[in-house]
Amino acid sequence: MSSPEHRFTELFETTHVALLAYAVRRVSDPADAADVVAETYLVAWRRLDDVPVGSEARPWLFGVARRVLANHHRGERRRVALADRLRDSLHEHLPPPEMREPSLVERAVARLGDDDRELLHLLAWEELAREEIAVAMGLSRATVRVRLHRARARLREAMKAIQHEMDAAALQRNPASGHEPRRWAPARPGTEETS
Repeated sequence: MSSPEHRFTELFETTHVALLAYAVRRVSDPADAADVVAETYLVAWRRLDDVPVGSEARPWLFGVARRVLANHHRGERRRVALADRLRDSLHEHLPPPEMREPSLVERAVARLGDDDRELLHLLAWEELAREEIAVAMGLSRATVRVRLHRARARLREAMKAIQHEMDAAALQRNPASGHEPRRWAPARPGTEETS
């Protein structure tokens, strides 16, 4: 008699291509199909003693995949319905976006990497403590402390760079010497340009 691992491996090898094709045809995103197949094999592993032997294993797996797909579609419908409700209620809870230039801090934050932005947003916008950020991001408190220190330093550097760029642009528009940009001198009286 073969080991459970050997039996499962053989089951996977002989059925996974057909199951994946089945799932791909029934979901909108191929990544969802991979999740459905993975969940199907997880059920098969947990219930390996219930999986029929031989040619009956394949239709049994399709039955499991069918139920996993049904759960997936129910979850998707709930997710879409919740998103619709949240979208409808946004206007009640959020003021309309202002049509304004982003602040220096907003522009600097936009230049940071994804991890730095997420850390700073959790700290400043969501008002989470370091311990809570550690839980939310799956990091240790010490790692959060170090990463926050580095993110703040990079934010300061980005703000300095933007301020420098703004100052340089202002100098180009308004030279410090007080002289206006060079323009053609008007023609002397009595002389006419010929074309």
